Amino acid sequence: MQNTLKVISVLLSYPSKELIGAAKELHAALEADKETSQTAKAWVGALIDDIAAHDIYDAQERYVLLFDRTRTNSLHLFEHVHGESRDRGQAMVDLAAMYERQGFDIDVRELPDYIPMFLEYLSTQSREEIDNLLDQTLHIMVAIRERLQKRKSIYTNAFLALENMAGTSADAKAVAQILEEPADDPNDLKALDKIWEEEAVAFGAGQGNDACGPDRLRTQIRAHNRPPPQDPRPQMNGEHKNG
Repeated sequence: MQNTLKVISVLLSYPSKELIGAAKELHAALEADKETSQTAKAWVGALIDDIAAHDIYDAQERYVLLFDRTRTNSLHLFEHVHGESRDRGQAMVDLAAMYERQGFDIDVRELPDYIPMFLEYLSTQSREEIDNLLDQTLHIMVAIRERLQKRKSIYTNAFLALENMAGTSADAKAVAQILEEPADDPNDLKALDKIWEEEAVAFGAGQGNDACGPDRLRTQIRAHNRPPPQDPRPQMNGEHKNG
């Protein structure tokens, strides 16, 4: 299973000449994985062949339009969680700390919730930990898969494989909540600029010794299930809530 996770991690990264030229090696790594089903490996194998068949510039353009200019297809886990910015920031800190405790070095140019990085981390873990963290993030993976299927994208295969490997079902309610957000149009640059101008996530230090790890990840990644806090102040006639 570790091999397949590593291969999917590579395939979901920005296409490079090295990636396009590595089809044979990727297939070999896939075939050597005896813990992953043939169904999942067939999906991943088809994605390898599709990317390898593309010109490098076409592959990169497709990737950018699909993932970088379409926020609802974002390859960042916490982008799909509708918690407050502070929650997302703390979740980033917790995830980075979990990587560090396991001796997993991350690229400082990428946020820790970047799915290719997350999958690479999983590829270094035990089967128990893989199952644990795939289960916690499966609703996000399924939501991304459904959006990609609507676009008839071959990248759907990567997320179909992850669902198959998880061996469980995603929380349908959690998936539906993510999909409530209307899909972005990658060609509507003004709308995209407005979306990306939202308040930046502030990454603060974790609080306490138990602020990190899988349990904290579960809490943060499911933050969108919590109802918004109620304002305890009485509303006075003629006064605004914030006035």
